[in-house]
Amino acid sequence: MSIWEALAVFLAGIGAGTINAIVGSGTLITFPVLLATGLPPVTATVSNGLGLVPGAISGAIGYRAELKGQRPRVLRLSVAAAIGGLTGAALLLLLPATAFETIVPVLVGLALVLVILQPRISKAVQRRREREGSHTHPDGGPLLFVGLLLASVYGGYFTAAQGIIYLSLMGMLIDDTLQRLNAVKNVLAAVVNSIAAIFFLFVADFDWTAVLLIAVGSTIGGQIGAKVGRRLHPTALRALIVCVGTVAIVQLLLR
Repeated sequence: MSIWEALAVFLAGIGAGTINAIVGSGTLITFPVLLATGLPPVTATVSNGLGLVPGAISGAIGYRAELKGQRPRVLRLSVAAAIGGLTGAALLLLLPATAFETIVPVLVGLALVLVILQPRISKAVQRRREREGSHTHPDGGPLLFVGLLLASVYGGYFTAAQGIIYLSLMGMLIDDTLQRLNAVKNVLAAVVNSIAAIFFLFVADFDWTAVLLIAVGSTIGGQIGAKVGRRLHPTALRALIVCVGTVAIVQLLLR
C-alpha cells in the first residue's frame, strides 16, 4: 500500500466513523477505497469490519448521555445483534467469493433505497399509529427483536447501511426520540462489529495495515460524529450517503 493509498484509507476511516456515529453507512466510504487499493472483496470486508470496531465504540461513548435509562432495552436488543452478527460473519466465509461479489451490489442498492425511503416510511407508520390510537412496546417487542436479528445477520456479513436499517426498525416500533434511538443504534453496531471481529481474527484473511488505518481514523470520526450529529441536516447526510453508495455500486460492477 503506497503512502497515498494509506492516507486515503485513513481519511475514509474518519469519514466512516463520523457517518456511522450519526446515522450509519460508513462502509459505503471505506469499502470502495479498500477495493481501490487492490484488496479482494472478502478481504476488504473483513479488514473493514475489524477496523470499524473502535469507531463504533467511540460513537457509542459519544452518545453516552442519550443512553441513560436505556440499559434494559440495550441489553435485550444486544442479544439479537450478537447472534445475528456471528451468523452473518460465518456466512461471509462460507459463501464463495464469486457469490459475495454478486450479492454486494444488490445489498448496497437495497440499502440506498432504504436510505431514501426511510423518512417517508417512518411518517406513514406514525400516521397509522395516530389513527389507530396504538402504542408501541418500550423495547419494540418480539417483532423488533427478530427484525434486528435479521438486520444483524446482514451487518455481520456486510456492514454497509446496517445503522440505517436499525434506525428504521426502531423508529417504526419504539416510541422514543431519534437521538436516543441513535444512541442504541451505535451500541448495536459496536456489538455486531465486535462479535464479527473476534470471529474473523481466528478464521479469516485480513490486511493489518488497512485495519489499523481504519481503526485510528474511525475512532476519531466517531467522536466527530457524536458532536455534530444533532446539527447536520438529515437531507444533506442522506444525499451524501446516496452519492457515495452509487460510486461503490459502479465500482463493484466494473471490477
